[in-house]
Amino acid sequence: MSAQPVTINGVTIGAGRALALIAGPCVIESRDHTLRLADSIARVCRQAETPLIFKASFDKANRSSVGSFRGPGLVEGLEILRETASEVGVPVLSDIHAPEQAAPAAEVLDCLQIPAFLCRQTDLLLAAASTGRAVNVKKGQFMSPDEMANAVSKIASVGHGGVLLTERGTFFGYNRLVNDFTAIPRMQALAPVVFDATHSCQLPGGAGTQSGGQREYVPALTRAAVAVGCDALFLEVHDDPSAAKSDSATVYPLDQLGDLLQACRRIRDAIDG
Repeated sequence: MSAQPVTINGVTIGAGRALALIAGPCVIESRDHTLRLADSIARVCRQAETPLIFKASFDKANRSSVGSFRGPGLVEGLEILRETASEVGVPVLSDIHAPEQAAPAAEVLDCLQIPAFLCRQTDLLLAAASTGRAVNVKKGQFMSPDEMANAVSKIASVGHGGVLLTERGTFFGYNRLVNDFTAIPRMQALAPVVFDATHSCQLPGGAGTQSGGQREYVPALTRAAVAVGCDALFLEVHDDPSAAKSDSATVYPLDQLGDLLQACRRIRDAIDG
């Protein structure tokens, strides 16, 4: 049994609706880059007939190293995202890391995202839900799919604008993230499920002061998740991956996004019969 769909500023996710995409750079690098990249991704998505929610983090608070680039911060970052939503005409999403960020973020964002490492933080979940915005909760690498029922219950306890759950791999065994694709149908009994292909290819801490990754496996994992029946995809996308200021080992090249989305549409059409 599937959960009720969630509508985020005109983009409906779940219950057999069109496969949606949450995409953008890992972190806001600058105003101009964000606007340019959002416009480019939106063009690709229109051609692929794929609904888009633009994602960019105003602050990456969970970086491996104290010296890593974190982004412009709450105030400047939200203003950039406000401008992006207005000029490009797309819903916008970003992470929050503390309860006090929820209310100001909700004035701009169409969906608040809870990072995987914080998915058990009750005060953060309740603060996000209390804004009335949709909440995307990333499943912690240490959590089973069934345990995410507790996160959904916390959000539902205060009334909310809808909840999404995101699968992004689990720490298991041989020094990398591994995906259990049964997590998708298991969590769909709780909420529509997003599959995060780029973070699923991370090697956490694999480069010492930063995470490494294996970008070459993003298409395979993405196609597999669509075949299993995920409701939406999450891809961090960059126009120059090697120069990305965060997650450069896993962000997906903009110039390859269109082909991947077209392949996903064909898979989705096939499984829908």
